[in-house]
This record gives sequence, C-alpha cells and structure tokens, in this order.
Amino acid sequence: MNTRSTEGLELMELLHSGKVRDVYGDGDDLILVASNRVSVYDVVLPTEIPDKGAILTQLSLWWFEQLADVVPNHVISATDVPEEFAGRAVRVQRLEMLPVEWIARGYLAGLGLKEYERDGAVSGVRLPEGLVEASKLPEPIFTPTTKAAVGEGHDEFITFDDVVTEIGKETADRLREVTLEVYRRGAAIAADKGIIIADTKLEFGRAADGTLVLADEVLTSDSSRFWPADDYAPGRPQHALDKQFVRDWSSTLDWDRTAPGPAIPQDVVTATRDRYIDVYQRLTGRTWES
Repeated sequence: MNTRSTEGLELMELLHSGKVRDVYGDGDDLILVASNRVSVYDVVLPTEIPDKGAILTQLSLWWFEQLADVVPNHVISATDVPEEFAGRAVRVQRLEMLPVEWIARGYLAGLGLKEYERDGAVSGVRLPEGLVEASKLPEPIFTPTTKAAVGEGHDEFITFDDVVTEIGKETADRLREVTLEVYRRGAAIAADKGIIIADTKLEFGRAADGTLVLADEVLTSDSSRFWPADDYAPGRPQHALDKQFVRDWSSTLDWDRTAPGPAIPQDVVTATRDRYIDVYQRLTGRTWES
C-alpha cells in the first residue's frame, strides 16, 4: 500500500473544517478526511459514530467507480494519504467548488415534503396533487439549495432559474442533467440490492481546465435517504438506513436546533452505526471489517 507516514501530516495545511470532513492542502492536491462527526439540522452533535468516516469514504469510492462513465470525479488516490487517516481519507484534485447543493429527488420526504405540503411544488417544480409522505414521484426532479457554511444558517431551497443566475445557463443545464443521471443510475443499482434511494445531494467543482467534476461524497448515508424496499409503504415514515435515524431521534427532544447540540445516547449511536454498515454491505456486497 502506498501510504504516507504521519510525518507528511505535519507539512499539510488544514484549509477547512466542515460539519463532517476536514480538508488539508498537500502541494497541488487536497486530502479530504471524513471524520466520525454527525450533524443534524446543520448542527454538529458532540457524540461521534464509530467507523462512520471510514464507511462514508469507502462507500463513496465504490460509487465513484460505478459512476465513472457518467461524470469525472475528483479522486486521485485512496491510499496516498497520511497513515493517520488511512481508510477514511482520499487524495483529490483542487477544484473551484460551485455554490449550490445539487439535489435529486425520486420520492417525497424531508424538507421536500414540507415544501410540497405548503406550495404544491419543490424548488419551483410543480408536483401532482394528492401526494403523501414517501410517495414515489412521476419522475425524478432537480431541487437545488444554497450551500450554507458551518455556523452560517441553513441551506435554503432555490429554483433552477436561481442556479442559472448564479453560474450561467450552460453549466446549470449540464449539471442538472448530470445530477439526475447520477440519481437514476444509483437508484437502479440500489434497487437491484433491495434499497430505495429516495433522494441524494451532490457537489460539483470546476477543475483548472474547466472540466466539471463530481466532488465531496456520493450516494452515502449522510448525503442520501436509503430505505429498504421490502419495508416501503407510502403515507408514513420509512425505516431509515441513513442519517435520518439521528434526525428522528433528535426531533423527540426539547431542543431548538441550535448549537450546542445534544449528546447522542449509546443505543442510538450503536443503531446508527449498524444502519450505516448494513447499507454499505447491501450495496457493495462486501463485508465491513472495522
């Protein structure tokens, strides 16, 4: 394994610490490190989920391989990283990140459901009347949001026209198409494994030569809603194999969704870790070895 020692870590610069990932500069490249932190409602909770960072990283790497013919991705190496971060870090390209969260929805859930109940639409996309929680949509829709920095509020729904204003029509058209294709391809692969991908959030950046590149993570339990197909029934909450399980627990508390967040009890930590491992194993066909 071509793994750098921890001596290299001392020479790297911490450029950004996000809700889950830390970004280090290493020459012309970046080292993207997934932590075991978990955030809900844009607040990082004080309790970590063991192995979460490694699971997210390994699942993203698997998906990047499955989707390589759809869109270029930022991965340079999964092994040429400091030894301290082995298994949960990736060496990636430096990109100019685009200021949009690129979200595709195939089912009605979460904030999308709230928008629909209020407006009959999500991000300006009109939907049929009579839909209920977890309804399958007639076709996947693109519902972008703003990208709020840590501690600077929440992501907000925007329309496709807003995206065009922000980054131009050609780029907006292309990435809307790619976002929906990533979702469709991922949803089809997952369906064969008995998993419904209800929605997913992507991030893109622009390389130095202008190429649009898929970045950050892709189709993980942090960025997507995963439901077991054999338990699916619209009109009620679904069994979550993703971060929604932690959101649901936090919603039972007397908490105003501002920092500092509540500590997560051990039974919720264990159940969350088990769900992340379950969906990793179902999708990849690999056994998780921690």
